[in-house]
Amino acid sequence: MHAAYVFRVTFELDASGVVTDPATFETVVRKPAAAPGTEGWRFFEEVLWRGEASDEEHLRSLAEDWLSVPVREATFSELRADEAYLDALRDAISEEDAFDDSPQTVLHAHLGSSIRVE
Repeated sequence: MHAAYVFRVTFELDASGVVTDPATFETVVRKPAAAPGTEGWRFFEEVLWRGEASDEEHLRSLAEDWLSVPVREATFSELRADEAYLDALRDAISEEDAFDDSPQTVLHAHLGSSIRVE
């Protein structure tokens, strides 16, 4: 089972005493998805809505923690997952009392159409 949340992140170097050119860079960040049912597995619910960041400032703050650099912009691209992960994720959603809708509806509400099965 493999899955990762993929983000595009623009960050800047915060170098004292030197000048960098360029000072900003864009990169792709892949955050491994927690196994369904384990701590952190509901990341999609906490951070995403309709395939975008539900709170852009919060996402930038998370990206700063991940990268240890000042982040100017962070956008969600997709959840890349194998079929086994998606099956386990759907099962965990159906077993969770906090979700009133079907797993497909929950995933669409948070991820939009941004799921890539590999």
